[in-house]
Amino acid sequence: MSSSQGPVPVTAPASDLPSIYVDEVAGTDDDSSDLGTQEKPHKSLSHAYFKTEQPERFSYLVRKEEDGEWLPAAKAAMKKAVQWRQTQLKKASKGKEAAAQQEKEAAERQKILEEAKKIKVEEDSSLPAAKPIKMSVTDADVVTLGTEGQKGTRVRVWGRVHTVRKQSQLVFVVLRASDKKLQCLFSGQLAKTYDILTLTPETCLEVFGEMRSVPSGQKAPDDRELIVDYYEISGKAPEGDDSFATRIPLDPKTGEVRSDDKEAFYDIRHLVLRTELASSLMRVRSATKKAFRQVYQELDIEEADPPALVQTQCEGGSTLFEFDYYGQKAYLTQSSQLYLETLLPSLGDCYCIEKSFRAEKSLTRRHLSEYLHVEAELDFIQFTDLLAHIEHIICRVIDILMAQPAIKSIIEKLHPEFKPPQRPFMRMKYAEAIDWLRDEGILTDEGKPHEFGDDIAEAAERRMTDKIGKPILLTHFPGPIKSFYMPPDAADPRVTESVDVLMPGVGEIVGGSMRIYDYEQIIAAYKRDGFTQKEIESYFWYTDQRKYGGSPHGGYGLGLERFIAWLCKQHTVRETTMYPRYMGRCKP
Repeated sequence: MSSSQGPVPVTAPASDLPSIYVDEVAGTDDDSSDLGTQEKPHKSLSHAYFKTEQPERFSYLVRKEEDGEWLPAAKAAMKKAVQWRQTQLKKASKGKEAAAQQEKEAAERQKILEEAKKIKVEEDSSLPAAKPIKMSVTDADVVTLGTEGQKGTRVRVWGRVHTVRKQSQLVFVVLRASDKKLQCLFSGQLAKTYDILTLTPETCLEVFGEMRSVPSGQKAPDDRELIVDYYEISGKAPEGDDSFATRIPLDPKTGEVRSDDKEAFYDIRHLVLRTELASSLMRVRSATKKAFRQVYQELDIEEADPPALVQTQCEGGSTLFEFDYYGQKAYLTQSSQLYLETLLPSLGDCYCIEKSFRAEKSLTRRHLSEYLHVEAELDFIQFTDLLAHIEHIICRVIDILMAQPAIKSIIEKLHPEFKPPQRPFMRMKYAEAIDWLRDEGILTDEGKPHEFGDDIAEAAERRMTDKIGKPILLTHFPGPIKSFYMPPDAADPRVTESVDVLMPGVGEIVGGSMRIYDYEQIIAAYKRDGFTQKEIESYFWYTDQRKYGGSPHGGYGLGLERFIAWLCKQHTVRETTMYPRYMGRCKP
């Protein structure tokens, strides 16, 4: 840019060549065609030299300060500008060559693909009928693996493309069905067909062929491979910008989605569930539910199916999902506990594995609005019996899971340092936990020392649990911070016969207590918690359990998502459920 007083005259010796102007302060380096004049100079000498056609036919005048003199460019600066131009021209040339090569390769590939479309695939009717099998079938009595001296069983298998690898005239495709994988070898004309040349991950196909042992020195899942002689595609997955790999970018080492925007991937959770990490967690989840049911069966505890639509609350009105039920006010259940208690006189000890719903306006890593609740109620027990039972349930479930090679492998991969908890768990009373937090200088969320009566917040609880580093049975919470149905401890009426099970890395996974079973005490508990007379009357069915032969009993609830997050070392419970539901998220 020129000064307000007009162009500054050049004081250097005049040159016979026309001049290109460079103003290092006010110049511009862009693609404008009119750059280089004294009124509109370049900003850098390199840019000026590069953008000028036949740059050697010009002289270059440089100004380093606004209103300064235009001076001929220094020889060293000119040398750098010449070298930089040569480098850029070489890069441009290579870029053109690369583009030309890509264009050539694309044309050649298109020609190959056009020829491939002409190849028709038909099943050879002279071959033995293919035996339909699941990919998981490895029984030698069902499938014989071929060797050099023996033919293998001809089978037909369904699967989705996991990986594709081309090698010379061969195409190796690893198919996936659930957690099983099968290597398939395409050769000859099959490897030249259009569908195989354009095969994409997640494409679903049915393959036919001989099952053989992999050659010595080579590796494949289950040490076998399918020599394909025919195939059919049932659903081809897209390629390009809409391909699975583009939509779900995965870290090859961890199998996790590579993105800082985790929320966006919950929008396409239906695709994320196909990834190895998500599917592994769903497999552990399934196995864990089966393990809980197995343990309850071993203990002769019956399964029940309590209602999900209720008109009473269990854990406080602030976390209820309310809805209109044919003109009446109703709620989604927060817990099945109260209903399980009503089965004790008829069914005896009972449990359920059902959904619970909490309208908590929380986005912490351990809260969900919908979660799977493992709940049980035990009749004719004391508080110590309840603690021993909870210990047994947790340890026995872990034993069952770790006895399954596939599940054990997943757990060890996701949580390498995991060690099954040893009984007895550490016992710590609430009052002792308050003292521990004070001694360690761990403050409340308000920045104050903990006091007896405080509801220990998640952060403090987790810090304590992680520092202690082992499971804790935290017991005897004060009545005012617990639910109305929890009875006072006979030795210290300030506290209740209650327990939380805390696990390193996740905090509370179980909450339980003995239940008030005396009629007068439950009425007093209603009133102490501020129930209106109308509300008390709405609990008639629960109160009647005390009216018609109350018995000492207790129970607990375990959040399955938290249990799996602890077991598989997941940062958030959102990863341990199929489709997480939390504040702001109710899709897909």
